[in-house]
Amino acid sequence: MAETTPDRILDAALRTFGTVGFSATSLDALAVQLGIRKQTILYWFPSKQAVVDAVIDNAAAELIEVFESEASTGRTGLAQVEAIVRRVFRLAVARPELLGLVREVTRPGSRSTERLRSHAAPLFERAKDYLEREMDAGRIRRSEPSMLLLSIYATVLGVATEFEAQQALGMDDDLRGAVARRQELIRFLHAALTPDPTEARPESTSEQIG
Repeated sequence: MAETTPDRILDAALRTFGTVGFSATSLDALAVQLGIRKQTILYWFPSKQAVVDAVIDNAAAELIEVFESEASTGRTGLAQVEAIVRRVFRLAVARPELLGLVREVTRPGSRSTERLRSHAAPLFERAKDYLEREMDAGRIRRSEPSMLLLSIYATVLGVATEFEAQQALGMDDDLRGAVARRQELIRFLHAALTPDPTEARPESTSEQIG
């Protein structure tokens, strides 16, 4: 099915926003890239911010669908964390503009952070609940779930978008390098999240009753 004009505008905007950033992208430059007039963009989206908002909405929906499908596999413990890391790296290769957009939106001072956060809030809560359950089950080292989730997010996004940034700048970085970084990151997360065998595991309700 042929893309509509709004689809073409949002696809081009995603690629540009995710590589050179919001402030470095003008509607004039976007129009030239698409081979249309700036007025055509403004017909569909009344301002640059409206384009940004629509791009974030679409990207958030795509990312949430990806992570929801990964989270519904029934994995537990570090196996689920590792699966998410692998999926993020696949995205960095296949759809680098998505992670680039997330990086851009979450920069300090971004006007669009709250919009992305509103989309991601239910996914964040689900991930936090998962970590709490796995800590209670003794499969992940106990810590404050929200801070742990933010640390994992920052670490994984930082390493994954290093590859994305190099691609965007035309720098050489083969897939073997990306795989090596992914494996090193997984080893780091295993070391950080594997439960300490000397820590006392909380008794379950059945154990307390018995």
